[in-house]
Amino acid sequence: MKRILFAIAFIAVLASCGRKEVLFNGKDLDGWVCITKADSTAVPDDMPVPPPTFSVQNGVLHITGEPFGYIRTEKKYADYTLFLEWRWAGPRADSGIFNRLQDPDKVWPDGIQLQMRERDFGFLFSSIPLEGIEGPFYRAAPLCEADPELPDGEWNKTEITCKGGHLTCKVNGILVNEAVAEATEGYIGFQSEGGALEFRNIYLK
Repeated sequence: MKRILFAIAFIAVLASCGRKEVLFNGKDLDGWVCITKADSTAVPDDMPVPPPTFSVQNGVLHITGEPFGYIRTEKKYADYTLFLEWRWAGPRADSGIFNRLQDPDKVWPDGIQLQMRERDFGFLFSSIPLEGIEGPFYRAAPLCEADPELPDGEWNKTEITCKGGHLTCKVNGILVNEAVAEATEGYIGFQSEGGALEFRNIYLK
């Protein structure tokens, strides 16, 4: 009887941990859609074939930052916690992590962006109305007092939880922002906007 009760309790614990869904396999871009704007690139005119904006290099997702655009999941998601690691692959510039991305695809998409630019790191830039924040360009103030980013070259761990309209963002274990939005599902994506960076260990629970 004790063994049966232990087994039931163990199964309950596993169920409470949630199902893990790997979004990036470390080998290719299967399951992802790439959106770029051709005339936004700063690649020299004498370079006949510019490098791909999004690629897999040494098991990580590499984004050049040129041309502008984003890479998003093929599927939409509702309630989840997104886990990932990222680092700059050059000088810190501009980029962001998108949640609740909406159709149709366009270079400046409708969604909620966790800003990664150094001077306003942790802000939420959103084209979707956020509760209690004035528009038309919605922006929520960060909740952390100091920049939670690690030194250049080190991997930053990020955790974003979306449940219903509520969204919370943690970077390296520090709560940086939260908001309540009108959207309750959408794509997940990463921005290309001038700076090279890398992502790995991207999964949902």
